[in-house]
Amino acid sequence: MNIAMLISGGVDSSVALHKLVQQGHSVTAFYLKIWLEDELAFLGTCPWQEDLAYVRAVCEKLAVKLEVVSFQKQYWDRVVSYTLSEIKKGRTPNPDIMCNQQVKFGAFYELFADQFDAIATGHYAQTYTLGDVAYLHQSPDPVKDQTYFLARLCQQQLKKALFPIGNMTKSELREYAHRVDLPNKARKDSQGICFLGKLKFSEFVQFHLGEHPGDLIEFESGSILGKHKGAWFFTVGQRQGIGLAGGPWYVVSKDLKTHAVYISKKYYEPDKRRDTCEIEDLSWISGENRQQNFLVKLRHGPKMIPATINYLFANRAQIVLSEQDQGIAAGQFAVLYEGDRCVASGIIS
Repeated sequence: MNIAMLISGGVDSSVALHKLVQQGHSVTAFYLKIWLEDELAFLGTCPWQEDLAYVRAVCEKLAVKLEVVSFQKQYWDRVVSYTLSEIKKGRTPNPDIMCNQQVKFGAFYELFADQFDAIATGHYAQTYTLGDVAYLHQSPDPVKDQTYFLARLCQQQLKKALFPIGNMTKSELREYAHRVDLPNKARKDSQGICFLGKLKFSEFVQFHLGEHPGDLIEFESGSILGKHKGAWFFTVGQRQGIGLAGGPWYVVSKDLKTHAVYISKKYYEPDKRRDTCEIEDLSWISGENRQQNFLVKLRHGPKMIPATINYLFANRAQIVLSEQDQGIAAGQFAVLYEGDRCVASGIIS
């Protein structure tokens, strides 16, 4: 096939590229420039340069053509603006999910899909096509599996998607990278949000939204226990960074109108039940399936909770979990699974 391979400089996408070359495909590697000039000026360094150096080294070793394409405007319009809008509303956004839907398989798809048979990435996920329907399945590595981040892809996008490392575990991939002696075989995995590089999320928020001091209020008593620099720096369930002695303290809720942050030391007591939420914009990957019993992921990671889905109206539904989850927060994505098949997602409202 004629394949566009989106490469980041990390070992995952580099192994994916190597596998495609070994399989005899015609491959063009693409490095998407989505780093933000303002953030880099604020940070004082250019973390993307190291990424690009590794990308060039890998492509030279494999004799693969490399194209560096700027997607900064599209990234700002489709991902960063969404992120800031959600934060201002007091919600918890997921820019990585939006990056996959709106940029890697969105803006890039719109510009290049007609030129290639497939768009490949280094995600830990698998696709299968039966008849005219594409399905998204988990990778065999439950910790690294990235179907949660791909759950907003539509059929058109998924049919063009290719995940060459989707059947590998991370340990198998590292062994492969060392065996074929890739230049980044020992490079550490990147952490954090895709467009921030080495910039902390709190620094990104402060850079764009500044500070808005408010009260830290004990949830049970209503007593003001301290001050904070902005409610948008906190998310429900958060324990770190509250800055009060006598804890541990947890964030229970936020009020963006008064900028109050409500905290509690009794977060896990039985009276604070968190086993139910409503989702909006329910989106099915491979056709609507109105069963009631699914496994649910509320965040990236191996944990999947059995749940019952009660359908409401206009792509809204209620999720009733079989156990408590103390980190449910508006704006997060809930992703539904049937076994290892990723079937739908919605935004917690």
